[in-house]
Amino acid sequence: MDDCSAHGPIPLSLDEAVARIAQGYGAVTGTEEVPLRQALGRVLAEEVVAPVNVPPADVSAMDGWAFAAEAGESFRRLEVVGRVPAGSKFDGAVVAGQAVRIFTGAPVPAGVDTIAMQEDCRSDGDAVLVPASLKRGANVRLAGEDMVAGAVVLHPGQRMRAQEVGLAAAVGRSSLTVRKRLSVVLFSTGDELREPGMPKPDHAIYDANRYTLAAQLDALGVEVRDLGILPDRPDATRAALAEAAGTADLIVTSGGVSVGEEDHVKAAVNALGSIDLWTLAIKPGKPLALGRVGDTPFLGLPGNPVSAMVTFLLVGRPLVLRLSGASSIATPRSLVVADFTFTKKPGRREFLRARLERGEDGRPVAIKFPSNSSGVLTSMVEADGLVDMPAEATVVNPGDLVDFLPFTGLFA
Repeated sequence: MDDCSAHGPIPLSLDEAVARIAQGYGAVTGTEEVPLRQALGRVLAEEVVAPVNVPPADVSAMDGWAFAAEAGESFRRLEVVGRVPAGSKFDGAVVAGQAVRIFTGAPVPAGVDTIAMQEDCRSDGDAVLVPASLKRGANVRLAGEDMVAGAVVLHPGQRMRAQEVGLAAAVGRSSLTVRKRLSVVLFSTGDELREPGMPKPDHAIYDANRYTLAAQLDALGVEVRDLGILPDRPDATRAALAEAAGTADLIVTSGGVSVGEEDHVKAAVNALGSIDLWTLAIKPGKPLALGRVGDTPFLGLPGNPVSAMVTFLLVGRPLVLRLSGASSIATPRSLVVADFTFTKKPGRREFLRARLERGEDGRPVAIKFPSNSSGVLTSMVEADGLVDMPAEATVVNPGDLVDFLPFTGLFA
């Protein structure tokens, strides 16, 4: 990492914050080879090259009848001379006036250039009636149509989803070289916090943030080491941070990161390395701390439950992906139709919790959660994602197109 700490009193835009992460951080883990069945969610660390064409030969795209096309109308009567199941091939050639029964994935025999769907054909004794109007090449997948031998089909930095795993299998790979999982230490501090399941006095609260953050980290495929709730003492905080820095790739906590706020974590991080307090021009999630404990990156998130979750999604997730070696750290988004009115002052980007419903025209419609409080965690449960309202925007009206950040894409 180079310097990510230069900032002034002017609030930092989200785009600038993510750009600093992209420029200032890189992959911190080594590589390992894993069986293909264990590659889901991992970050690829090699080029995957197709050793052969896929498909390896011209094959049928469906069950039907294979023949050589000729111009004509209505149906043609062709003599059936064979049958080609998937996994076998037809010896010899098919000549004019002949057809073979063929199944999806079977190689196309010599002399054949067209496949008629079985639903469009009629058997007639030892012959078949096929539609004469089919264009030459219909329903034939050409050799190399999916992948050409020698082509790079997967690249370093790609996150392995089900489709990437399947593609690797399609070119014959049984294992892949991937980045080792990022190791993240997570903890909370605060005398007011109690562990869920334990008795608590009325003035205390259960530690929800640590569990939501752990779940978000789990979804990104990292290894989480949970230190629990640390005693609210400088010596305990400093000792825990020093120990974590020796074993982790990233340290994450929440609360105590506002400028001017008294907190042992800020002092301990500063004593053991460096800390930078950012004021982000977003709502929820204004305060953020980035720093280092020794050589280990440190991320301090806001203490309010919604602020902690949203800030992790917008800033923490890109940081984790960057440290994990992922080539893309972009936040998934799509356009939806607003079904609400909302006004705000210009200057700060706001993320509104909303659920999606299907409108009368079939398009997805965003319905805003009534409360904008950063402490209402139920709003995140009832929401499907976040409506991104730009800093310069002042109003959203029903029918407006708005950017939507779906939780299904962010929690992964």
